[in-house]
Amino acid sequence: MRTSIFVEPHRGASYDDQLRLAHAVEALGFEGLLRADHYQSMGDVDGLPGPTDAWLTLAALSRETSRIRLGTLVTSATFRPPGPLAIMAAQVDQMSGGRLDLGIGAGWYEREHLSYGLPFPPTAERFDRLEEQLAILTGLWSTPVGQTFDHQGRYWTLTGAPALPKPLQQPGPPLIVGGKGARRTPELAARYATEFNMPFRSVTETARAFERVRAVSAQSGRAASGRAPLVLSAGIVVAIGRTDAEAARRAAPLHAKSALPPEEPVVGSPGLLVDRIAEFAGIGAARVHLRLSDLTDLDQLELIATEVLPHIADLQPTSDTTSPA
Repeated sequence: MRTSIFVEPHRGASYDDQLRLAHAVEALGFEGLLRADHYQSMGDVDGLPGPTDAWLTLAALSRETSRIRLGTLVTSATFRPPGPLAIMAAQVDQMSGGRLDLGIGAGWYEREHLSYGLPFPPTAERFDRLEEQLAILTGLWSTPVGQTFDHQGRYWTLTGAPALPKPLQQPGPPLIVGGKGARRTPELAARYATEFNMPFRSVTETARAFERVRAVSAQSGRAASGRAPLVLSAGIVVAIGRTDAEAARRAAPLHAKSALPPEEPVVGSPGLLVDRIAEFAGIGAARVHLRLSDLTDLDQLELIATEVLPHIADLQPTSDTTSPA
């Protein structure tokens, strides 16, 4: 089982906080560290010391780590035009030695758009823009060196783009597309993504989402085109402890509204988390993203590393993930 840590720095974290976490994640044997891409905290959280930009942070962390994968879960397509985003992601991929995972979504939190003067079109248009962004990102990265890329779309026109720099990973960094949407999300994942992620939902709801994306992938002819099956991943909100009191203390912040509201968080012993991860493996998940509410709580991170990782290392997806995912 591939196991990454996910955090929400917009709720209040400095770069130094994130650097300490990244070093711990790497030292303790996790596969990766992914962060949200938001510019404002939610609910009653004061958000101090303020947000940090996801891509500035990833660029810095890419030079201060050597092994873990780094990425967004997920970058908002409303924040950045696709051309500059393609350049940013390619550069971070080079800077990290090919360790970038790019999660990208349509954007949803209207308040931060209003706060910082970012356009926030209706839902259907945001998904249309996301689809066009994915086409441009993959088009720029796959254009051979020495050739240019053109795109005439509804929202963006690119003329004679040099399509540089190229990411180190080819044909590009793994793309993560996910969410509970029943139609557009599975279609976009099947067409463009390397990984489909169901963020922080129950095993039952995640299983339904996995089945939808499998069906759409089969209908789209993904396997016939020679593309690898989608990696299926699940998000789990975690508040575990050595005692019930310790777990309850860590669970206290879960009442606050999060960028990805939790459903069925794991609150309790490390064994409960092992069992939940096994359940997700049983429906086909090959990767889990563990969301920690307090990214300065390195003691919980160490507890997961010592009491959970050894018990899930050999877990394999038991659903039929060899067919088109």
